[in-house]
Amino acid sequence: MVGVDDVRRVALALPRTTEHLIRDRVKFRVGRIVYVAFSRDETTMGFGFPKEERAALVAAQPETFFLPGPADMRYQWVECRLDHLDPGQMHELVVDAWRMCVPKKVAREHLGDLT
Repeated sequence: MVGVDDVRRVALALPRTTEHLIRDRVKFRVGRIVYVAFSRDETTMGFGFPKEERAALVAAQPETFFLPGPADMRYQWVECRLDHLDPGQMHELVVDAWRMCVPKKVAREHLGDLT
């Protein structure tokens, strides 16, 4: 099972990331853009994800992923249940969400040829 501390280790290693506690929720952001946020009880995690791909992600693994609430459907955002997420998946999702927020040059410098 993945927890906040696991995500924290990945997120804070990414350039320009800051951690914030907003309304009792842990959030990671670049500037003012939140790219990972936890529920208050820390059982679910929302993360930046391309709108056009999220339905396929949810359909492929409905036990793990689910769509955000109606108010957040306009954003590039998906949610997941942490108890169904493995560390490798978490790492990939966090890095991909971060990459959506930073300039391509920053991602390229940090990730090298992986971008």
